[in-house]
Amino acid sequence: MNTVFGIETEYGILVEGQDPSDLVKEVIEVVRSCSRPSAHPWDYRGEDPRRDLRGYRVNHLTQNPEDARYEKPQTRPMTVQEERSDRILTNGARLYNDHGHPEYSTPECSTLRELVAHDRAGERIVLECARVRGESGPAVRIFKNNTDHHGMSYGCHENYLFPREMPFEALLLGMMPFLVTRPIFAGAGKVGAEVRSSPVPVFQLSQRADFFTVDASVDTLHQRPIFNTRDEPHADPRQYRRLHMICGDANLSEYATALKVGTTAVVLDLLRTGWSPPFAIRNPVATISALSRDQSWQWHLTLETGKTIRATNLQRVYLDAALDRLDADADTQWVLGEWGTVLAALERDPLVLSDRLDWVAKRSLLEQFLKEEDLDWTASIAPSLDLAYHDLDPENGLFYGLQEMGAMRRIVSDAEIAEAAVSPPMTTRAWLRGNIVRRFPHAVRAVSWSRISLELDEQSIVLDLGAPSLDPSLRDRLEQSEDLSDWAAAIGRTQT
Repeated sequence: MNTVFGIETEYGILVEGQDPSDLVKEVIEVVRSCSRPSAHPWDYRGEDPRRDLRGYRVNHLTQNPEDARYEKPQTRPMTVQEERSDRILTNGARLYNDHGHPEYSTPECSTLRELVAHDRAGERIVLECARVRGESGPAVRIFKNNTDHHGMSYGCHENYLFPREMPFEALLLGMMPFLVTRPIFAGAGKVGAEVRSSPVPVFQLSQRADFFTVDASVDTLHQRPIFNTRDEPHADPRQYRRLHMICGDANLSEYATALKVGTTAVVLDLLRTGWSPPFAIRNPVATISALSRDQSWQWHLTLETGKTIRATNLQRVYLDAALDRLDADADTQWVLGEWGTVLAALERDPLVLSDRLDWVAKRSLLEQFLKEEDLDWTASIAPSLDLAYHDLDPENGLFYGLQEMGAMRRIVSDAEIAEAAVSPPMTTRAWLRGNIVRRFPHAVRAVSWSRISLELDEQSIVLDLGAPSLDPSLRDRLEQSEDLSDWAAAIGRTQT
């Protein structure tokens, strides 16, 4: 595929007996409990989350006023480095505290198989940190989900690199109909509703759909957009943009993760050919919420022209265009084939996808339990069952129970996940980052996605990690050297 991509997952955390206002401190302790080889701190120079793809910089980012309810005065204000407690791992990933959630950012990946393995590796690493913390502190439970069922949401963000020359309007108009309807196969499923109306006895497709209030903006914490306009490429800004997607759910199903990211990457490739969808959706914010709550599974929506169309048919317009216009590598071939199979199954009988899609697997499992107990979605136990699906502890998590029984389709093996937890992808600059952290941790002074600050020969230098894709000849040369000076000379150094 013509991109590199990654996933940032904010994990839910529950500590029995602790008030939500104490969780920030607990999350910091969880992150600091990482016992794997790592480097820190993170280098925040050059980052600017207020820069907008539309060509300007906003004055401020909107903060959720609800967050103030859980903030406690600190006896001593923490620095950014102390609060974030960043750990940069030998696999090129980043682990840190983000607004009271352990967040794991995968390294840059260039294949779906790599990405799924590294996303699953993040689950293991965060759970491992929680268990280490539990040995000296309170028991910590970790959830890969997007809602606390009390009105607060946290994200699973996808990142895709693409050329700067693509016009913003073409990107927005091309992506919006796809993103609004993507939850029909990418949703993680959710019991009930929390915002914009009183709780209702429904099972939704998406955990995030209720939390969007605008079509497009640079914000992520409040007034959340379906399409995030942050312009922070973490690469040469003259060449690249980074599509920072915040509208997706956190998937446990490997298949759903691969299909979610794969179809989005395919649509980006499609837009690069100059194609654009022959329609626009009327009121995207209301539509994504309505589709998520549609109990008929017909998923009709209204276009700007007033015409109605099924979400599956709208998705098929993108699929047909991709089949017609794109030269398919192995990943693209897999995506196009599975995309068509899933759309057909969603129209025929979504329940046949219980081995592939999170929302179907969760609904089938929970509905079976509720029927056996003569309960419905209004039962007080239903949200707890919902949460149990996302529990990362294999002894308690309902998803992991399904996987253990062989009821969920796999994309990668456990051995691949274990390898991804320690080793970076071979084809992106994450290989440089991860191997420098592994081989020369004593010299690392700060790390970012695009550069590393080092102490070499009593001098401070900065290594520019270059383009997100890695030149294989550079990797082959550096694999033969254990001398940091060789690495600095080969990568390119700037003395400071």
